[in-house]
Amino acid sequence: MRIKKRLFIGLLALSLMFITAVLAGSWYLLINHSSLFNRVLLALGFFTLAVLFLLIALGIISLVLMLWQGRSRPLFQHLGLMAVNILFPVALALGKRLGVEAATIKASFIEMNNQLVRLQRLQVAPREILILAPHCLQWSGCPHKITIDVNNCRRCGRCPIDALHALAARYGVRLAVATGGTLARHFVKQYRPRAVVAIACERDLTSGIQDTQPLPVLGVLNLRPHGPCLNTQVNLNQVEQAVQFFLTGRTVPQVQACSEGWVEVTHGS
Repeated sequence: MRIKKRLFIGLLALSLMFITAVLAGSWYLLINHSSLFNRVLLALGFFTLAVLFLLIALGIISLVLMLWQGRSRPLFQHLGLMAVNILFPVALALGKRLGVEAATIKASFIEMNNQLVRLQRLQVAPREILILAPHCLQWSGCPHKITIDVNNCRRCGRCPIDALHALAARYGVRLAVATGGTLARHFVKQYRPRAVVAIACERDLTSGIQDTQPLPVLGVLNLRPHGPCLNTQVNLNQVEQAVQFFLTGRTVPQVQACSEGWVEVTHGS
C-alpha cells in the first residue's frame, strides 16, 4: 500500500493547532495572573511560543507551496525542514493518540522527503552518489563480513547485495552496507557524497534522513517477507530510479534493467 505524504502534512497541521491551544492557554494565564513576577515569566514564555508558532506556520505553508507548485525554493526548503524537525515528535505523539501507527507516519514523512528532494532536480556525478544499504539485506547464513568492506561480498546471488553491486557498477556509483545509524553516518563522512540513496526500514530511514540534513537523501523502504532485520529484500526498480534521478535530475518512469521489480531470493545451500 502506498503511503500518502498528505498524512504527515496533516499531522503537522494538527501539531500546529496543538501549539495554538498552548498559546491560548498561556495568554489566558498571562492576563489573569496577579503576580507581577509570574506575569513576566509567562510573557517571556508566551512570546517565545508566539515566535516559534510563526516560524512553524511559515514552514508548513512553505512545504505545502513547494509540493503544490512542484518547485523547490531554498528559503522555503529551510523553513519547511525546520518545521518538520520541531514538530516531528509532536506529530508522532498525536498520531499515536489518533490510532495511527508510528511506522505509517514515518513512511509518510519519507514519501514527503522524497518528493521534496525530487523538486530540487539535482544532477550529480556518479562517484558523488552513495547507495547506503542495511546489513539485514545480507543472507543471514553468509560468513563474509561486508559492513567493513562491501567488496568482501562473494557475489553468490543468495541475497540482494549481489544485485546492488551490479547496479552500483553499472552506473559507477558507490555502495556501502551499514549495521546501523552510527556506521551509516561514518560512511557519509568517509565518502562525502552529494546525494544518497538509502535503503532501510521506516525507523532507520527517518532518523537517517534527519541526521544528514540538508544532504539530499532518497529513501527506499526495505521489504520484510521474513520479518524485521532478517533476510530483507528491496525493490531494485526503486533503487535504480533513485540513482537515475540523481544522475539526470529528472524522474525516470520506467527502468528497463530491473523490470521484474523486487526479487525473492532463495537461501538454499
